Amino acid sequence: MSTHLLPTPLVGRYTAGMPQLCCSGLSENWLLKECGHRHWLAIAHSQGLAQPEFRDAQGHKVYAAFSLVRIQQAQLERVEEHDTFSISTQCQPAGRTQHYSQHAVELHGQCIARVEMLSVFVRRAQAGSNRSIVRAVMAGPSAVTQPGLAAATEAFVQRGRTRRAAAHTPAAADADTSVYTPCPYNDFNGADLLYFSSFQSMVDRAEWAGLHSTRPARLRERELVFYGNLDIGDCVHTQLQRDAGPEGLLAHHSLLRRGSDGVCIAEIFTRKQPAQQKLALAA
Repeated sequence: MSTHLLPTPLVGRYTAGMPQLCCSGLSENWLLKECGHRHWLAIAHSQGLAQPEFRDAQGHKVYAAFSLVRIQQAQLERVEEHDTFSISTQCQPAGRTQHYSQHAVELHGQCIARVEMLSVFVRRAQAGSNRSIVRAVMAGPSAVTQPGLAAATEAFVQRGRTRRAAAHTPAAADADTSVYTPCPYNDFNGADLLYFSSFQSMVDRAEWAGLHSTRPARLRERELVFYGNLDIGDCVHTQLQRDAGPEGLLAHHSLLRRGSDGVCIAEIFTRKQPAQQKLALAA
């Protein structure tokens, strides 16, 4: 398998329309999907592939599943209909089975969000079962890395290790609990896996229903830690616990568990700004 460095950075330009927007600016869910797509295409490019079609050492079809995603410095509410904006992407391997990417979203020359992603190649140990997902063993030469991304890659990989070492603390007794059955038409992707962006949307549903907000809060930071997946027909129990975040911010921590066995499949940490507050912007 050949390896190539991704041109630095790879820039995509967009015009904000209804698919990209929500009631509070650029849609976080759309942004996650787009950055995920760019991540997969960048991996394919780095391996000399025209399409993101990956195989392990035994020839099994594998997928690049996200293990950690983080959005920082978000000011998505600044994007309005017909605005032009860009996403600059850098990506590199983080070992033989993992890949790290970072994406800078810019509007009128200013950064309005930074997204970091870490994926790992996985496959199903049992055909048709998303509960049997395991890490794939990949063939090929040592990864080609970009020196400028080395420190950021290592720091993000270590962040993922730290999150996992901390384990998922049981939800407090006063946590808001909701149950949602993901829809195969909207929440699963073409690989029949619960799409990573659907985890974000489930937490937003739980927040809106459980915290009884009257106006949508504005995202400032989100971190998604993924532990597993689930089969079509299973449900997700979301336990949302308010945190003591920075003053003036809405902060919460969510555990997402499979309904069939109670296993935690994701932890999501959220920081938002209430809509009535205005963010001071640099000149």
